[in-house]
Amino acid sequence: MTKKLMILTFVFAIAAVAGIVATPVTVEAGRGDGPIVYVTSQGLFYDSIITADPLPPEGDFQLLEMGGPSGTLMTEFGPGDPEYLGGRWKEDFDGDGTFHFFSCPLLGPGRASP
Repeated sequence: MTKKLMILTFVFAIAAVAGIVATPVTVEAGRGDGPIVYVTSQGLFYDSIITADPLPPEGDFQLLEMGGPSGTLMTEFGPGDPEYLGGRWKEDFDGDGTFHFFSCPLLGPGRASP
């Protein structure tokens, strides 16, 4: 199993254990291999690509949460927003206060449906 596939499997396993339905991305015309993420400040969905997992917990990270529309992951800021950190995420899907840090940039353009 390739490292990228193992990382993707890990992200979807976390989502499944947390009780959400992660919507797999259809890999077409250069689209990503990561989960679909809903950006609340824009009302748009973005594909993503996993580039580094895990990352050391150093520097700034943006919160990635469960509970987006259609069972997607969600965050407050995305591409074009000054507060977007380029896909440097922290997540705590089991709610125990222990964060997982990874890189998964969002791929534009955003769209209105997953």
